Amino acid sequence: MKLLMSDYEVTLVNDNMREFYVRFYGPGETPFAGGIWKIHVELQAEYPYKSPSIGFMNKIFHPNIDELSGSVCLDVINQTWSPMFDMINIFEVFLPQLLRYPNPNDPLNGEAAALMMRHPKEYEAKVKEYVQRFATKDIMDAAEDGNEDEADEEMSDIGSISEDEDVV
Repeated sequence: MKLLMSDYEVTLVNDNMREFYVRFYGPGETPFAGGIWKIHVELQAEYPYKSPSIGFMNKIFHPNIDELSGSVCLDVINQTWSPMFDMINIFEVFLPQLLRYPNPNDPLNGEAAALMMRHPKEYEAKVKEYVQRFATKDIMDAAEDGNEDEADEEMSDIGSISEDEDVV
């Protein structure tokens, strides 16, 4: 409820308070600055005692975020969640910190982790390229206005992961 009353742009899925999207802006003074991401949030029935499910819907190049599914590898969400935390903590502290301080030693995106460790300038350039290709205001607006052809390439394949796992 706090999130709905905050400055964040929140869109409920089917008027359901347990599933929604949040427009998240990349933190300033990082390669992610100027980027806008659509974050899918799903609250379990046990929330706040069980952590929410968080995923980036449009692509992002980051060691701790899976490029295809948008899944986030963040200790505080995945292992050390506490009912003391709320959704505001995720969007004001946890996600900005994740983008400011990636952990290439615990990657979901091995390519981003390797590039960050071996060639930091190239990593930063690729992050900025992804922001321009997949996380601009025009792309977000096109996706929300239903211009799916323009937005399809920019969005993560979050719905197709289970389908891909069955392929032998």
